[in-house]
Amino acid sequence: MTDASVPGREVLLETDRLWLRPWRVAEAAIHRELWTERDERVPPHRRIDADGHPTVAELAERIRANPPSTTGFLAIERKDAGDVIGYCGLIEGQETPGEPELAFELFRRAWNQGYATEASTAVLDWARSSGYERLWATVREWNTASRRVLAKLGFTETDRREADPLYGTTLFVTRRL
Repeated sequence: MTDASVPGREVLLETDRLWLRPWRVAEAAIHRELWTERDERVPPHRRIDADGHPTVAELAERIRANPPSTTGFLAIERKDAGDVIGYCGLIEGQETPGEPELAFELFRRAWNQGYATEASTAVLDWARSSGYERLWATVREWNTASRRVLAKLGFTETDRREADPLYGTTLFVTRRL
């Protein structure tokens, strides 16, 4: 993995098959397409609502309003095809201040090819080199594919769970770097 980051500049991570880089405003339609593929068990605030929100324009504004930084969702671009297949990155954690959460989401067409593990490994390596000592992740109990990725990455379940009879129990997992 190459880390082309410099303090105060955007993060660009490279693996054998992928680039992880900030989203571009012109990719708002791709970002919205991810929303359309989400499982019906995902809570409503993370799905397209009955009025069609978020729209491509709203997602473009979110990208524009959040300049590239050392955290946040990085677009996952396949080197060979030049297409964006999802995102991976760090978000503000729910557990402990200063210990962010790993998050990833890929198009279904990119599932079962090792991309989530590869992208997440690059983000974990970057986090370690940036001085983080531990990361968290949250995952719905029913999301076995993401749970497998997190287990491959060395995350372990904690005792914390948030039961939700409508959308499934959220598990809190962690990993020391």
